[in-house]
Amino acid sequence: MTTLRSNIADYWDAAAPSFDQEPDHGLRAAATRAAWAARLADWLPAAPGEVLDAGCGTGSLAQLAAEAGHRVTGVDCAPAMAARARAKFAAAGLDGTFLIGDAAEPPTGDRKFDAVLARHLLWTLPDPAAALRGWTERLRPGGRLVLIEGRWRQPAEPVPYVPGAAALPWGGGVGAERLAESVTELGLPVRVVELSGEDALWGRAVDDERYALIAG
Repeated sequence: MTTLRSNIADYWDAAAPSFDQEPDHGLRAAATRAAWAARLADWLPAAPGEVLDAGCGTGSLAQLAAEAGHRVTGVDCAPAMAARARAKFAAAGLDGTFLIGDAAEPPTGDRKFDAVLARHLLWTLPDPAAALRGWTERLRPGGRLVLIEGRWRQPAEPVPYVPGAAALPWGGGVGAERLAESVTELGLPVRVVELSGEDALWGRAVDDERYALIAG
């Protein structure tokens, strides 16, 4: 398990320099950025609060949350990703905290949050069910989980993206029905928003399953 986690961190460290080249990662196009900002305004609590961005990557969604008035703490296992998120916030004149650590077990002590946000993260986790439980326990009363997920198109003979990743429970992504069942078992009400047809979010047309699950 330790080796797998190290392999995953190394992979995302190596991916950091080019990560924002994807339209939905860097949010460099005005239309893509506006589309994500509008969605987050709907999904995150209306009043400014404490948001935990689990697996924050280069901090693009964290930046949108901060621009909306939320106080953001980002966690990523890859130091290069966290460094880029810090630089992005500094360039925008925004306050935010970015920690290096396991997004499934964020190193935030006993802090509670008004929302936990995670995008395209669960497929990388060795134990996504444990992560969901842990994130739920970090919510304040009335807090929300905001999970942006999907099932990615796979080649006929998929190759694990890092050594050991073939054993990941949700390595090909997770469908909305399966994730909704897992979150409902934690006692949270669930709302699913279909996103596959929202070309502006992805900067292109997509034909795989993509959605947001808002719980709480």
